[in-house]
Amino acid sequence: EVYRALISTVNNNLGSLHRLISLRQRMLNIDETHYYDVYPSVISLDREYSLEETKALTISALKPLGEDYIKTFTHATSQDWMHVYPSPGKRSGAYVMGAAYDTHPYMLLNFDNTLESVSTYTHEWGHAMHSLLANQNQPFTKADYATFIAEIASTANEVLLFDYLRKNAANDKERLYYLFKELAQLRGTFFRQVQFAEFELAIHEVVENGGALSGDKLNVMYGDILKRYYGHDQGVMNIDDTFAVEWAYIPHFYRNFYVYQYATSISAAYFLTDQILSGGEEAQQQFLNILRAGGSDYPYKILLDAGVDMASPDVYQAVIHRMEALMDEVETILDKQG
Repeated sequence: EVYRALISTVNNNLGSLHRLISLRQRMLNIDETHYYDVYPSVISLDREYSLEETKALTISALKPLGEDYIKTFTHATSQDWMHVYPSPGKRSGAYVMGAAYDTHPYMLLNFDNTLESVSTYTHEWGHAMHSLLANQNQPFTKADYATFIAEIASTANEVLLFDYLRKNAANDKERLYYLFKELAQLRGTFFRQVQFAEFELAIHEVVENGGALSGDKLNVMYGDILKRYYGHDQGVMNIDDTFAVEWAYIPHFYRNFYVYQYATSISAAYFLTDQILSGGEEAQQQFLNILRAGGSDYPYKILLDAGVDMASPDVYQAVIHRMEALMDEVETILDKQG
C-alpha cells in the first residue's frame, strides 16, 4: 500500500519534474535537453566553509527542532566523535557508526570545505542524533532502527539547512545556487528513486505472472519508464535509447525493494519539517518521538503514531508542494533578472 501510493502520487505529478527540466534548460541556455544535461550545475558559487563555520551554521539551521535537540547536538559536536578530514589510506565518503549501544556514535567524514561537505556534515549528524536519542530512550534490544526510517532524521537536517541558507542568502545569485542544490536533491532522491522503484515492481510482476526476463526485455521496460518520467514523448527531454541499459549499473537492484525507502524518507522529512517550520511545537515533538523510538515498533507504526501515514498521498504531496514553491522562487528571480 505504501509502495503503490508512492508510485501513484509521483506519476500524477511528473509535471513538476518536467517543469524543473525546463527551468534547467533555461538556465543552461540550450535549445534542447538530453539525459546527460541533468547533471551539470546551472550556477556556481565560489564559497568555502571552515569546520567551525559549518558547526555554527548547522546549529542555526536546526534551531526549529527545539532547545533540547540543540543542547544535545551542541554537546555531541563538542566531543571527539569525528574523524573529519581526508588522509592517506582513509576510505572515501561519509558514515556514522551508531550501532555500539553502550557508547556514543562515531562519524567518518572527508570534509573539504565545500557546501557539499556542509550538507554531508548536517546529514550525518542527523544519523548520529537518531542513534544517540534512540540509545538513550530504548533498551538494547529495541534501539536499532529500520532502514525504512533511517534517512528521515538526516534528510530533515538537510531540508532545514537549505531552508536556512536560502532565507539568509546575501543576494539572488546565492539564493539561486541554494535553490538549485535543493531541487537537484529532490530530483535525485525522490523522482529518480521512485523511477527505480517502479521498474523494480514491474520486473517482479512479470515473473509473478509467469513471464520471463531477458536483458533486452529489461532494457525495453526500463527505457519506457525513463522516457515517461522525463517527458520524452512530450518533447521535455530527449532520452536516447542508449540509456535504457542504465538499470544494469544500479547496484541497489541486488537488494530487493530497497531504493523506495530513500523516497519515503525524504517525503516524511518534508512532511514533518513543513509543520515544524510553520511553528508547530507538536510536530517538533512528533519528529523527536520518531528518533527516540528507535526500533521499538514496526517503522510504519512509529511514523503513524507521529502523525505521518506513509500510505497516504498527502505525505508525498508535501514534497511536490515544496518543489513547486522552490521553482516559483526560481522563476521570480529569473523574471526579475530579465
